[in-house]
Amino acid sequence: MDRLDELEAQSIFILREAFARMKNIALLWSLGKDSNVMIWLARKAFFGRVPFPVMHVDTGKKFAEMYEFRTRYAKEWSLDLIVEDCPPIDSVDPTLPPAARSAARKTEGLKSALVKHGFDGLITGIRRDEEPTRAKERVFSPRGAEGLWDVRDQPPEFWNHFNASPPRGAHLRIHPILHWTEIDIWAYTRRESIPIIPLYLSRNGKRYRSLGDADITFPVVSDARSIDEIIEELHDTKVPERSGRAMDHESEDAFERLRTAGYL
Repeated sequence: MDRLDELEAQSIFILREAFARMKNIALLWSLGKDSNVMIWLARKAFFGRVPFPVMHVDTGKKFAEMYEFRTRYAKEWSLDLIVEDCPPIDSVDPTLPPAARSAARKTEGLKSALVKHGFDGLITGIRRDEEPTRAKERVFSPRGAEGLWDVRDQPPEFWNHFNASPPRGAHLRIHPILHWTEIDIWAYTRRESIPIIPLYLSRNGKRYRSLGDADITFPVVSDARSIDEIIEELHDTKVPERSGRAMDHESEDAFERLRTAGYL
C-alpha cells in the first residue's frame, strides 16, 4: 500500500472501533477540509452511509460559502445532520483575548450539545501537525466533567489498543485523522475527488488555509488555484497553517486555555 492507502486503512479502523465500542457517538462537522475528509472516510468505513449523527456546532458567523456547502452535502451525502447554536459572547470567559473569546462560544455550544444529546463519544477532525497543543492528543482522548481536558493524564496507546471506556459523566474525543498532515489531506482530497469549499483556492492572490468564523479568520498570500498547486505550495512554504486565525496571534496561552476547557 502507498501512504494514502495506509492512512485511510488506519482511520477506517479507528472509526469502526469507535462505532463498535461506544454507545452514543456523533461526528463533529466544521465544514472544513479536515472534517470533510473525515466524513468521506466514515462513508467508506460504513459502506456509503454515516451510521451516526453528524453535528455542526454553529456560531452563526461562518462564511456564506460554508453554509452553502453544508446545505448541499448534508443532502447529497444523506447525513443525519444536527445543528446546535452557540451561546452569546457575554456567556464566555471575559478574561480571554477577543478572538479567543469569540471562538470559545463553540466550546460552550459543544458542552450544551453534550448534555442535550448524551453523547459518550465525539469524533473530531483534528491533526497533530496543525497546532502544538494538538500534538499532545491521543486517538481516544478522555474528557472529564464539562469536557475538560487534562493534558497530563492521557492514556498510553500501544499497538492500536485504545481505551474506549470514559469515566462516569465524561466522554471521549476520537481523532481518526490525528496522524495525517495537511499535505496528506490535500493529496487524499485530490485522489478521492472530495468536494471542497472554493475559499481554499486563490482569489486575487490570496486564499484561506484554515476556515473558521468570518470575522476572525483571514486569507494568506497565495497563487494556488488548484489542489495540485496547493500541494506544491505546501512543500515549500514556512507559513503556519493557522496563520490566518486571529486567536493564534493573541496571548501565548490562549489556545491552550481553550483546549483545556474543551475546545477542539
